[in-house]
Amino acid sequence: MNKIKKVGRIIFQVIILYLFSTLGSFVVELLPFSFPGSIAGLLILLACLLLKIIPANLIKDGAGFLLAFLALFFVPATAGIMDYPQLASLKGVFIIIALIISTMFTIVVAGKVCQYFESKIVGEDLK
Repeated sequence: MNKIKKVGRIIFQVIILYLFSTLGSFVVELLPFSFPGSIAGLLILLACLLLKIIPANLIKDGAGFLLAFLALFFVPATAGIMDYPQLASLKGVFIIIALIISTMFTIVVAGKVCQYFESKIVGEDLK
C-alpha cells in the first residue's frame, strides 16, 4: 500500500510541474516577445519556491522522478541531428567545440555560484 501512495504522490507532483509549464506557456502568449513557455513556467515555479508560496516537498519526488529520465527527453533532439550531415564538416566541429566549451564554462560558473551561496548559508548558520 505504501508503494501505491508513493506512485500516486509522484503522479500528483508531476501534474503540478506540468501545470507550471502550462502556466508559463499561457503567460508567454500574453507577452509581446517570444520566449519558451517551459522556461517561463520554471521561472514562475522558482519564484513560488523562493517566496515559499509552494513548499519544495510538494514537488520533490516528482522532480526527482523526471530527473531520472532526463536523458530520454534529449533522444529526439539527438536523433534530429542526423538530418544535418553538414555538422560532420569543419563548421560542425567548431560548433561542437563551442558547445563543449560553453557547457564547461556553465558548469564551472554554476558550481562557483553554488559554493558561494553555500558558504554564505553555512556562515549564517554558524553565527
